[in-house]
Amino acid sequence: MSTVLFIPTVAVTVLLFAAVIRRLLGVRVGPARTLAAGLLAMIVTGPIMVAFAPPDRTSVTAGEAFLLILAAASVAALIAMALLVILEVLLPTGSLPGPVEIWRGARRRIARTRRYWSIVRIALRHGLGRFLRGRPAPGPNSAAARRQLARSLRAALDEGGVTFVKVGQLLSTRRDLLPAEFIDELTALQDQATPVPWDDIAAVLAAELGEPVEQVFAEIDREPLAAASVAQVHAARLHDGTDVVVKVRRPGIATVVERDLDILSRLADTLEARTSWGRSFGARGLALGFAEALREELDFTVERDNLQTMAAALASSPDRGVRVPAPYPAFSSERVLVMGRLPGTALGAAAPLLDGFDDARRERLAAGLLDSMLDQVLVHGVFHADLHPGNLLLDGGNSLGMLDLGSVGRLDAVTRNAIGRLLEAVGRGDSVAASDALLHLVDRPDHVDERELQRAIGILIVRYAAPGSTAGVAAVTALLRTFTSYGLGVPAPVAAVFRAFATLEGTLGLLRPGFDLLGQARAAGGRRIAEALAPAHLRDTLEKELVALLPVLRGMPRRLDRIGETVEHGRLRFNVRLFSDDQDRRLLTGMFHQALLTVIGAAAGVMAIMLLGSGDGPQISTGVGLFPLLGYSLLIVSVVLVLRVLVVIFRSD
Repeated sequence: MSTVLFIPTVAVTVLLFAAVIRRLLGVRVGPARTLAAGLLAMIVTGPIMVAFAPPDRTSVTAGEAFLLILAAASVAALIAMALLVILEVLLPTGSLPGPVEIWRGARRRIARTRRYWSIVRIALRHGLGRFLRGRPAPGPNSAAARRQLARSLRAALDEGGVTFVKVGQLLSTRRDLLPAEFIDELTALQDQATPVPWDDIAAVLAAELGEPVEQVFAEIDREPLAAASVAQVHAARLHDGTDVVVKVRRPGIATVVERDLDILSRLADTLEARTSWGRSFGARGLALGFAEALREELDFTVERDNLQTMAAALASSPDRGVRVPAPYPAFSSERVLVMGRLPGTALGAAAPLLDGFDDARRERLAAGLLDSMLDQVLVHGVFHADLHPGNLLLDGGNSLGMLDLGSVGRLDAVTRNAIGRLLEAVGRGDSVAASDALLHLVDRPDHVDERELQRAIGILIVRYAAPGSTAGVAAVTALLRTFTSYGLGVPAPVAAVFRAFATLEGTLGLLRPGFDLLGQARAAGGRRIAEALAPAHLRDTLEKELVALLPVLRGMPRRLDRIGETVEHGRLRFNVRLFSDDQDRRLLTGMFHQALLTVIGAAAGVMAIMLLGSGDGPQISTGVGLFPLLGYSLLIVSVVLVLRVLVVIFRSD
């Protein structure tokens, strides 16, 4: 019977100690640590009570025994609390994972280590080993050496797989970060791969469509039209005779991408923490943006929605000779996208067809594509972010088809307005207005020398935006370097606009050699401003503004009358609320509470020392004086309060 009662008694005692310790500390501590502290307090209570008891235990009364038990339990709880505080200093709560997390983390660590070794072998094979030694390596000191290093980097990224190919393609647009030799080589990266066997593709289609392939499509070509590292495309025909293309994600690619993104994220964190250049261009933010874009590209429902959005945007704009394929949502999912098949030839392979066009026709195609891009950026706020020649189809007529809308940029109305004002200012050669528009586009630091920035922008306008200038990509590169030199951060949507136009320039040059991107953009911007100031558009704009201002205008007389009345009767007051922000209030309150606890704890400690040094005082019972009892009680209070302050100071958030 005693054994049966012993276990519940121990459990209740441990839980009671744990509840008291957690309550006295005043912060949430993990349940495992709290129960361990309660168990420790219960174990040491007995020896402490034996040490406190007088030699002749038969003379101890019931009241004295109760006081001894209470004192022993209090001291035991203090010891457990002190050990908890020390443990929080050495190993804060949450710093050690649980058993499940340890197992999962070990599996991820093993897979990541294998991938690390694979990446290291690829780097060594392509002569990049000297950059992996953990110490600065001498860089190339000539254009030929930079070209050779760029070739090695391109080959290594190409062999590294889809994630590293995408990294190279992203870096090829960052002319503010890399020399021209690297940009040229990385631009040549091709997102191509060995085709997946048809049986594996058919299995993915059957799993996603919910029925055999033959029941969905009247016929489907088992040989892919194109095979990239993310997906491959097959030609097919629906039962109603409509020609479509079927885009299928490669099996297992999501797992590979997630593993590589984890490695890139850790690498970016290390670069930003340990290198100044990693902090200057925001390695962590760049990696996060890249990971988000790549995950969207893997989800074909995003591309399906982008196709529908872009089709609606193009339909509401003037006909620029640009189209997008129509998606079939009923047959599309996260891993499969079915869309209409556009006739034509990929622009990168359409040189024979373009050679048969006269200059005027090629000029119309290029100007229509640029106008469509400006409509997407300035009017609709949804634009194709990667219009390289492989993503455009040229048919035999006067139209172009846009493909691969897995990556699109999105802009809010304020950003679109700032970009429009920037184009207008560049067209007028107004450096002041251009710098004002740019400051609305970028993340500015606490202090910016706006006069120097205006001069720098003015020099760029004179150099690159003068009539006859064709240095479009060089202008973008110079502008981005100006941002970096003044500490201006470029938000991801704005950077996507710059990258999109830098990529578009090469495409426009293929359509029409010598096409003046900046000149045509200035002219297109001027046309849009003229259209906005036309009587019909101006009237619509004024009507919209008046409708927005009408509620304010209606309430204005009443508010003015109220202000005049308060001034007349001398009741005008200004109410300034200090610490109206919740974070400010919590900060001030927390600091005040910690200071108050420190003062009270110190005062209780001083009083305890004085009482313990003042003799026994009045006797409560035999051997128990009032002053020692009060002194030890105040000492316990002092230690508890000091421990509460220390656990907050040393505990990591």
